[in-house]
Amino acid sequence: AEGVARGGLKALVQEDPRVLCARRGVGPARTSRLLAALELGRRAQRSAEKRPRLRTPKEVHAYLSPTLGALRREVFHVLCFNPRNVLVHDARVAEGTLSACPVDPREVFAAVLSARATAIVLAHNHPSGDPEPSVQDVGLTEHLARAAGLLGVKLLDHVVVGDSTFVSMLERGILPDSEREGRRKCGTGEGW
Repeated sequence: AEGVARGGLKALVQEDPRVLCARRGVGPARTSRLLAALELGRRAQRSAEKRPRLRTPKEVHAYLSPTLGALRREVFHVLCFNPRNVLVHDARVAEGTLSACPVDPREVFAAVLSARATAIVLAHNHPSGDPEPSVQDVGLTEHLARAAGLLGVKLLDHVVVGDSTFVSMLERGILPDSEREGRRKCGTGEGW
């Protein structure tokens, strides 16, 4: 209850379980129940569809926000799609620190190839809450776009998740690949 008063549920979710256990009146059993309840809440927020059709950055954000929104460290996901924009695989390919997440392109494309995906959306969170892409984010996206092109996989977007908000590199016009110029209308909700 003390964590809720000082920062809301997000602060409680981000609290280290050992710190929660050490609080007076909480202990290991209550900590376990609390963390289980928070995880159930996160899962309930997530789409009930096992293979949702995601067509816009807003839909990608809605899908990922329950999972990525309250994490204390950066994580990097690759969402793998079939030709009808149906999600066939969501792979967490890297975990980092509070402010950085080293991504190995081999891990990204191992997930893409094993899912036999024809298109991908890259996504990661910024635990600071500010979804503004960094210079490193843009550079990594350019690097992964070149690799996707070599494999014949369409890079649809790179979505950066922050506190209740997101940035789509496609909508910002900073997603590499000139083929995408005609698809910039995605900000209108029409999709990729």
